[in-house]
Amino acid sequence: MAKSKEKKEEQIIEQEIKSQEEMATKKTRTESDLIGSREIPMECYYGVQTARAIENFPITGIGINRYPNVVKYLGVIKLGAAIANYETGKISKEIYEGIAKACQDVIDGKLNDQFPVDVIQGGAGTSTNMNANEVIANVALKYMGHEPGQYEFCSPNDHVNGSQSTNDAYPCATRLAIYADHLEMISHLDLLISSLERKAREFKDVIKMGRTQLQDAVPMTLGLSFHAFAQSLRNEKEHLIHDSKEFLYVNMGATAIGTGICSTLEYREACVKALRDLTKWDINLSEDLVEATSDASSMLVYSNALRTLCTNLCKVCNDLRLMSSGPRCGLNEINLPAMQPGSSIMPGKVNPVIPEVVNQICYRVIGNDTCIMLGANNAQLELNVMEPVMVYSLLESIELLKNGFDVLRKLCIDGITANKEHCREMVENSIGIITALVPVLGYKPCSKLAKEALETGKGVVALIREHGLLTEEQINDAMSTEKIIL
Repeated sequence: MAKSKEKKEEQIIEQEIKSQEEMATKKTRTESDLIGSREIPMECYYGVQTARAIENFPITGIGINRYPNVVKYLGVIKLGAAIANYETGKISKEIYEGIAKACQDVIDGKLNDQFPVDVIQGGAGTSTNMNANEVIANVALKYMGHEPGQYEFCSPNDHVNGSQSTNDAYPCATRLAIYADHLEMISHLDLLISSLERKAREFKDVIKMGRTQLQDAVPMTLGLSFHAFAQSLRNEKEHLIHDSKEFLYVNMGATAIGTGICSTLEYREACVKALRDLTKWDINLSEDLVEATSDASSMLVYSNALRTLCTNLCKVCNDLRLMSSGPRCGLNEINLPAMQPGSSIMPGKVNPVIPEVVNQICYRVIGNDTCIMLGANNAQLELNVMEPVMVYSLLESIELLKNGFDVLRKLCIDGITANKEHCREMVENSIGIITALVPVLGYKPCSKLAKEALETGKGVVALIREHGLLTEEQINDAMSTEKIIL
C-alpha cells in the first residue's frame, strides 16, 4: 500500500512539472482594454474583447461560426468599409491592403475557427463586431509583417472599424447573411414544390373522395390534392422572396444611432457601392438611418412569412398523415415510404415519421417567430439591443426549414404511391358521389338514392345498378374526371 501511494504521488508531481513546462513554452501576448489586461494565446487572431465575450456569454454553446454566412458577410462588410475608407483617405494604402487580404480570408472561410463568440450575447452584437475587428486586424498585421497585437500599425477600432459602429456593421452583416441563407433555402423549397407537382401529374386520374369537416363531400382526384399542396407552398415562396428584399437596405455610415457621427457622406456612398460590387446584389442605403438603426422590422416581416409558410406546410404534412392512415382501418388512400419500425411493442406498425418531424420543425419556427416578435417589440429609443437573439432565431428557422424541405422531398413525397382501386371503391360506396349524378338523374331521384344508401348501407353506385337507372357506360362517364372536375 505504501509503495502504491508513493507511486501515485510521483505521478502527480510529474504531471505538475509537465503542466508547468507546457505553460512556460506556451506563447501569449498581452492585450488591454478599458477593463484591464488579458493574456491571449499567440495562435489566436482574436483579441481581448473576444476573450471576454467567450467568458461572459456561455449561453448556447453555439458560436457565430456555426453559421458560415454570418462570418462571411462580416468579412464582406469590413472589406466594403475598408474600400470606402481608403477611397476617402481615412486609411493608408498599406493598411487597406492588409485589411483587404484579411477580409478575403474571412470571406473564403479560412478563419471560421476564430469566430467563437456565442450567437446570443449582450451588447447588441458588439462582441461579434469586435471579434471580426480583432481577427481582421491581426491577420492584416501578419500580412504587413508585424506580430499579432501590434495595433499601432493596424488597429481593430481605428482602422478595421473605421467610420463604423457595431450598430451599423453588425445588422448589415447579419442581414446580408440571412439573405444569403434565404436564397439557399428557396432553392430547396423549389425542389419540394417540383416533387409535389410531379405527384400531381402522376395521380391526375386517381379518383378519390374529397372531404369537408372530415366528412365525405364530393369526388375529386388525388392529383388535385397534390397540386393544391404545391400551389400553397409556391404562394408562400413568393411572399418570402418579396419580404427578403428588405434585407438589402443597409445603414452603413449610420454609426452609433443613425446620425453618422465619426463618418462622412462620401464614405456612405462609397461603402454601399463597394458592397453592391462585392455581392452583385441590389444593395441600397436606407432612407432614414436613425429609423434603420433601431428598427428590426425586416426580420419580423420575414419571420412572419416563414410562420405562414409553416402553417401551410403543417397542413400538407397533416393531410399526408390522414390520407395514409390505417392501413386497414383508416383512409389508406396513399402509401408513404416505410422509413423505420414504428413501435417497440406493436409488431408491424409503421409510422409517418417524416411528416411528423416536419411538423415539429414548423412548431419550432413558429416559436422562433414569437421570439423575434418579442425582440422587435423591445427596441428602445435609438437601438434594438435584442438583435442577437432575433438573428439567431431567424438563422435557425431558415436552416431547419431547408433541411426539412429536403427530408420531406427525398424520404416521403418522392416515394408516395396511390391505392387507386381502394380510392375508387370508397368513392363508389360513398354518399358523396350522388352529387356528381345530379346532372344525370336529377335532384329528387338522387335524394331518394342517398336516403336508401344511408338506410341500407349499400353504395350509391350499387343501388344505381340494382335499380337499372344507368348503364355501366353511363356510370363510368358520370364518374370520369372530365365530368366531376372542371
